[in-house]
Amino acid sequence: MPKTTFTREEIQSLARLSPFELKDKFIQIAQEVQADEPGQKGTSSVQMLNAGRGNPNWIASGPREAFFALGYFALSESKRVWSADNLGGMPEKKDIGVRFDRWLRANPELDGTEMLQACVDKAVERFGFDKDALLHELADSIVGDNYPVPGRMLIHAEQIVRGYIGDEMFDRNPPADNNLSLFATEGGTAAMCYIFDSLMKNGILHKGDKIALLVPVFTPYLEIPELDTYEFDVVHVEAGLFAEEGVREWRYPTEEVAKLADPDIKLACIVNPSNPPSLAMSQRVIDQIKDIVATENPHLLFVTDDVYGTFVEGFRSIAADLHRNTLLVYSYSKHYGCTGWRLGVIGLHDDNVIDEMIANLPRSEKERLARRYGSLTLEPEKIKFIDRLVADSRQVALNHTAGLSLPQQVQMVLFSLFDMLDEGQAYKLKVRSIVHQRLELLLEGAQMKISEDAGRAGYYIELDLLAEAERVHGKDFADFLEHNYEPVDPLFRLAEQTRVVLLNGGGFEGPQWSVRVSLANLDDLDYLKIGHHLREIFGDYASEWQASKA
Repeated sequence: MPKTTFTREEIQSLARLSPFELKDKFIQIAQEVQADEPGQKGTSSVQMLNAGRGNPNWIASGPREAFFALGYFALSESKRVWSADNLGGMPEKKDIGVRFDRWLRANPELDGTEMLQACVDKAVERFGFDKDALLHELADSIVGDNYPVPGRMLIHAEQIVRGYIGDEMFDRNPPADNNLSLFATEGGTAAMCYIFDSLMKNGILHKGDKIALLVPVFTPYLEIPELDTYEFDVVHVEAGLFAEEGVREWRYPTEEVAKLADPDIKLACIVNPSNPPSLAMSQRVIDQIKDIVATENPHLLFVTDDVYGTFVEGFRSIAADLHRNTLLVYSYSKHYGCTGWRLGVIGLHDDNVIDEMIANLPRSEKERLARRYGSLTLEPEKIKFIDRLVADSRQVALNHTAGLSLPQQVQMVLFSLFDMLDEGQAYKLKVRSIVHQRLELLLEGAQMKISEDAGRAGYYIELDLLAEAERVHGKDFADFLEHNYEPVDPLFRLAEQTRVVLLNGGGFEGPQWSVRVSLANLDDLDYLKIGHHLREIFGDYASEWQASKA
């Protein structure tokens, strides 16, 4: 295959973009090449394979069917109260459970009724809910006829999602009291924005403070601290261990984790399982972090983004063991194939160091915060940080209309209850098997080696092409690549020559010559093709190296 048509200077310039913006450039390149093929008239027998984004190509259908069935029931309740010319009333609470059972018997043919009944029964059985109260919250919420009250999260919804978090993020072993308060947000992305904003607004973080990022990491955690709002002094804790020569382990050395003992570091951000390496944090590292917090840096805060936790057997978030110091972020998007729903939560234990730090702020800071939140209560100093997050999300003045939309909260509840059923556990095993099968096919095609790891989620894979070059052909070949090409050169070749779109691992603060492949969004055999294309590109570089020695 020929080299890329882009000059080294052009590649250097484009490589400064965020990997997600650079991905769009690769898509443009692939589409332009396809359109320029003679005789193809804008189409090609060779399909563009975009493995650059993590949006899964599966959905959880059962809890969605339950959602739509619930909608029909809720509308029947609305029309029962008031029905005239497309006008309905607000569902009533009294005896709604009896009417629900009657409605189920009258509509056995409607898809989703069995799943809906199973979810409601599970909620009543596990949490001891009054059936009328639960069904009224669900019916009233799915029609969206009220503002969210409480604004942070609906009462039954919070308890159900707390149970889900305990099951899936805490390995069914939550902290003894499990007093985890939740704030339902518009996906994990909104959660990130709210957390950084409120930590600054409440004087926990200040512009220029030192924070740590465990890298490689999801790119926004790299880019947000650089904004002029924050300008944080960022310390990188790097996953630099190798399992063997040329095979990265993507684990954190003890000396890297030890950086967190610096008391000047106020916050550490973790994606667990990691993105892109897609590995759950090891118990060795968790124990080291726990020791650091217990001895050297007791007020160190953590934001742990655990969206991929359901893809690892026995996953346990650091928020389970360091609950006083940790803000947990979880999104339903990847596991349930619902990125468009925007379903996320922030979790914070009621006993936490953030509230303690706010209580110990200087008098001038307390007075400033009293003015900020004074319109909400006569005792603003008693507002907990989790509720300050809610108020700040709506510029305080609109706190009375804060909160995630109620239909979204209902779908979140049904996803959570589905997970508590046998069907949900079977679904979990299925989506795990999907990504691992795709990983095997990718590696078969690429003929590349990765470390064996029980903590591998497999939602993404990060492949270090330079390490692979050294493993296969030796250091001279790796040196040749570094000297003659830019680290993203392979991605330009893939886009131009094979219409394969991947992301550059360097954009996630990983090795510059690494690439990220999403294993979630293409058909299984597409990953075998991508692997073959990677091997072909790799072979081209080897041929150029051999020719340079002639």
